Amino acid sequence: MASDPLKSQIAPVQAQAPTAAEDQARAGVYALLGSLLRDVPGADLLRQVALLEPATGRDGFALAWEGLRLSAASVEPGQVDDEYHRLFLGLGRGELVPYGSWYQTGFLMERPLGELRQDLQALGFERQDGVCEPEDHVAALCEVMAQLAQDPGSFILEQMAFYRAHLGPWINAFFADLDKAESAVFYKALARLGNAFFELENRYLEMDI
Repeated sequence: MASDPLKSQIAPVQAQAPTAAEDQARAGVYALLGSLLRDVPGADLLRQVALLEPATGRDGFALAWEGLRLSAASVEPGQVDDEYHRLFLGLGRGELVPYGSWYQTGFLMERPLGELRQDLQALGFERQDGVCEPEDHVAALCEVMAQLAQDPGSFILEQMAFYRAHLGPWINAFFADLDKAESAVFYKALARLGNAFFELENRYLEMDI
């Protein structure tokens, strides 16, 4: 699976070549989550998701993967547009607030964002011109993890440190809220993929080395 179907919010200062197949697969899932959470997915992206390679196995991740593919194949783009706006934009605020600072402190633009910006700079990431969203948007963090997972210069300890500091403390709560959201239909399928993926990712990145 391609690791980035659309342009990222945050780009590495220098692009790197892919690494092992396992990390490529992880990067692909992160990029998929990022692309569907960053903005309203258009018809082309929904078609790409519907045509992704089917999952093998009957574990929770495989079932969630198939659920997302089938949902993307059956939903109308206009329905997803309405759903995205109700969930993440709304009149003043959507049903969910997809920012790390909000989930960790109850407020936007708080200390976790400042710490994130320092770590992004240390890792060689810079903000894209024209991007207005704070860097702790869930899509931006997934895109950063996608880059780290496929970057041969990114050691597993760096991935673990970034994940534990900036995603691990709140990402499960976010996808649990998305799964329960009244407006979620297509995004309920995405929430279940996120829940299944981060259950695996938590075990992988919380391992002792």
